[in-house]
Amino acid sequence: MSAFDFDPDFGPSSVKVANLAHFVTRAARRQRDKPAFVFGEAVWTWSEFETRIDAMAQALRDRFDIAKGDRVLVQSQNCNQMFESMFACFRLGAVWVPTNFRQTPDEVAYLAEASGAKGMICGAEFPDHVAACLALATPPQFVISIGGSDFGEEYDDLVSAHLGARVPDAPVERDHPCWFFFTSGTTGRPKAAVLTHGQMSYVVTNHLCDLMPGLTEHDRSIVVAPLSHGAGVHQLTQVAAGVATILPGSPNFDVAEVWRLVERWRVSTMFTVPTIVKRLIEHPAVDEFDRSSMRYIIYAGAPMYREDQKRALVKLGPVLVQYYGLGEVTGNITCLPAHAHTLGDTPAARPGTCGYERTGMEVSIQADDGTILAPGETGEICVIGPGVFAGYYRNPEANAKAFRNGWFRTGDLGHLDEEGYLFITGRASDMYISGGSNIYPREIEEKILLHPGLSEVAVLGIPDPQWGEVGIAVCVAKPGANVSEDEIAALLAAKVSRYKIPKQIFFLEEMPKSAYGKITKKLVRETLEARGLLRLSEEA
Repeated sequence: MSAFDFDPDFGPSSVKVANLAHFVTRAARRQRDKPAFVFGEAVWTWSEFETRIDAMAQALRDRFDIAKGDRVLVQSQNCNQMFESMFACFRLGAVWVPTNFRQTPDEVAYLAEASGAKGMICGAEFPDHVAACLALATPPQFVISIGGSDFGEEYDDLVSAHLGARVPDAPVERDHPCWFFFTSGTTGRPKAAVLTHGQMSYVVTNHLCDLMPGLTEHDRSIVVAPLSHGAGVHQLTQVAAGVATILPGSPNFDVAEVWRLVERWRVSTMFTVPTIVKRLIEHPAVDEFDRSSMRYIIYAGAPMYREDQKRALVKLGPVLVQYYGLGEVTGNITCLPAHAHTLGDTPAARPGTCGYERTGMEVSIQADDGTILAPGETGEICVIGPGVFAGYYRNPEANAKAFRNGWFRTGDLGHLDEEGYLFITGRASDMYISGGSNIYPREIEEKILLHPGLSEVAVLGIPDPQWGEVGIAVCVAKPGANVSEDEIAALLAAKVSRYKIPKQIFFLEEMPKSAYGKITKKLVRETLEARGLLRLSEEA
């Protein structure tokens, strides 16, 4: 049976490639007894790391019948088991389907359904998420619990029962799926971007080439973001280079702990987002520990305010590296390397740029009809190259919208200068980015409109010095209805993740509309500005 029988949208290529799990084997051969993964005070060597991955792969294969092409949903905070599960799935040719652990039970259940997950690995602290998934018409066939729980066999018990197993890497082709990276479009409905073994091998190589040149097994990397998204791609790259992964033991982000671990383990790389960089440099602990080992602090996910960028350069030195990308291109669009980060605001410094094309990738700025625009002209940012994903899982309509003439359409607006540096000037959609997370207004608007006293609502993002952007909601109540901000906040608290809830809620007598009777965010924003509300909100 073909590995792609589960989805007719994808067909096997004739080009065989190395299974991504082979990265672990390569490192374990050279560095058997050296640290591979550190979690709090626990340390696993490369040999132990691979042994645990083999054990879980055998448990998934022999006990739960996971085979090539099967999807395994993972709902977990950062931990060693979560990272191991990535390679256990890869080893079997299965598809790793990690969630954002902050998502609600209903949101995670949707991801389980949309991915067709055969099984689920879940942290013991998320019983409601398991219950929501098991209530589906086609629920996962099994659940493995990370930590003791009432809902599944315990992960570490399964590993202990299968220690000593040696599971060979499943043969894979270039276009064989390995990871469903959930992203969203303007509708806010999550879509599974299909990442493949061949694509990710290229991305890892490109990360080493463009973002972290000269990385070796003598480097160390610390995790300060969820492994389910960009941090997971970054750590996959570290494994490929034989770099040990350092995972803080605190469940919440602790700046002092991060800098303490940087000193203790001589950490040299980290992946993060601008808001976290800001917190790292503003905390007094930045000056209490030795951070001279840091070589690359890579940030992405949102633009960094220029003043924050300069403060980080002054405090940390020339270690900042920026990249621009999307889940569909696994961050692989542009790069602004460390030497291109400068303190001056001269034209040569290009303030506001997100860099130039990654090696092997090509960016074009296109008009609505697909015409490629000249330098300096603003249009949609489009990209081609081996870093572009295979498409959305079982979503031909989304695939048709995402590609035009072979180019992937990012939905972002920008322009290139004469030397090929990219500047992002806006978004084709209404999406905004808060704390590195994409937020899609329509999803929130639909939830707010469940309130019986509301007739119309608009959600939009505004600049915020801490989070990059935050959401605000503008509501119109039905005649005679009396709706409060607290009521809307309570409604949302039960239906969407906390980070998606608007920070402020305004009420208007009527919603501004275009000549065609449509609510447009531009007119809403202008109305708030005219009343002085938006200005006050941005300063709050």
